[in-house]
Amino acid sequence: MRSGSGRFPGCARLVGRPLGALLHLCFPQSLSALVLGTNCQLLLWPCEVLATCSERCCVQWDPPKVLFRMNVIWRNCICLLRPGKGPHRCQSGAPPVAPLGSRILTDPAKVFEHNMWDHVQWSKEEEDAARKKVEENSATRVAPEEQVKFESDASKFWDTFYQTHKNKFFKNRNWLLREFPEILPDDQTTKEKEREASWDQVRNNLSRIPGMESHCGEHSISSEPRSKARSDSANPDLEEHSKRSGKAEQFPGSNATFRVLEVGCGAGNSVFPILNTLQNIPGSFLYCCDFAPEAVELVKSHESYSEAHCSAFIHDVCDGSLAYPFPDGSLDVVLLIFVLSSIHPDRMQAVVHRLSRLLKPGGMILFRDHGRYDNVQLRFKKGRCLSENFYVRGDGTRAYFFTKGEIHHMFHKAGLHEKQNLVDHRLQVNRKKQMKIHRVWVQGKFQKPLPWTERS
Repeated sequence: MRSGSGRFPGCARLVGRPLGALLHLCFPQSLSALVLGTNCQLLLWPCEVLATCSERCCVQWDPPKVLFRMNVIWRNCICLLRPGKGPHRCQSGAPPVAPLGSRILTDPAKVFEHNMWDHVQWSKEEEDAARKKVEENSATRVAPEEQVKFESDASKFWDTFYQTHKNKFFKNRNWLLREFPEILPDDQTTKEKEREASWDQVRNNLSRIPGMESHCGEHSISSEPRSKARSDSANPDLEEHSKRSGKAEQFPGSNATFRVLEVGCGAGNSVFPILNTLQNIPGSFLYCCDFAPEAVELVKSHESYSEAHCSAFIHDVCDGSLAYPFPDGSLDVVLLIFVLSSIHPDRMQAVVHRLSRLLKPGGMILFRDHGRYDNVQLRFKKGRCLSENFYVRGDGTRAYFFTKGEIHHMFHKAGLHEKQNLVDHRLQVNRKKQMKIHRVWVQGKFQKPLPWTERS
């Protein structure tokens, strides 16, 4: 970057470029210097350069002074990631300063410095080893007569699970509103839009790192506003329901203008993080259901449960003949978080079809579940495989492991538009045992089309 005359040519081309891009130019061998997720532009670095950029393309290059200024701006950029907070060292009790999804492992020697790394690319050897492990643990299948029992008694196995573990097994999913801001009404997502913009910047910066282009290409996200999708359209399902009943039928949450359903709520590890926010938003209502009676009872007995803002009920989504306590076409959001994987693959499509009918035009199904070759799949022993990529645990509960293509096909066949469909590769680290664990999840957002969109 430094010429023989000691001057810095072409600096005008750097004005307005992301700071991370400049740092990468300064230190091409140090990807750790790349700033991810900031919208900071090169407007202050260095002041001497910018002050004279309009008059000439070269200025005196003073390495010690420039490096000092770069260090100051680097600290200021970190502060911008956490408004109101000053820069601090990464401590075990402090949240990371990097935005969600931007902790990238660039130096394998530093793998044990954090508990989790994002967007980890598998080597060919790791993929081959995972594929071989799955072939081995799926070679011996569960006997057909045993498989019938696991299907017919599925609710009993989950009910026993919650009787045993109560609400102590899973952690609360406090990350839901970050990953799925659609859970909130549109006028409550102003702050979330800023976070989404930061995430867009992360993806753009990741695409500049060699080897990350193909991974970032997996993301398919639409920027179409949801408010336009839902609020400006008539709802034929609700209109038909009103005509049949002869009057506006009253049901739990009938007076709400924004309704969310979580399918397979379990002990409420998603319900209460969402309810804590929704109950402060007028016109919002949350439904949650599970086919395990013990799970529903755990939700209803929770101190934060309120019938004024939430309705928990027992329901088997695999039984298409069962009615919901609300009419079709009345929901804005349906949550499917680690639920579809517990259903037999032959019944998944019917479940997605039925849930899509519950949505308003423009409503969305938000999905997250186990991905193919997740560490959970690799840990199954021989004799626990029910069918291809479908396993049963020792307690009788089951798990399927999806690919991105399978999810696309399933929701597309149900008439929903894909707004996001990505494979989330992460590396969990056990620093005490010096272990590295690959986690794979599939996450998607699928929208019910508007009437005029369907016609077109």
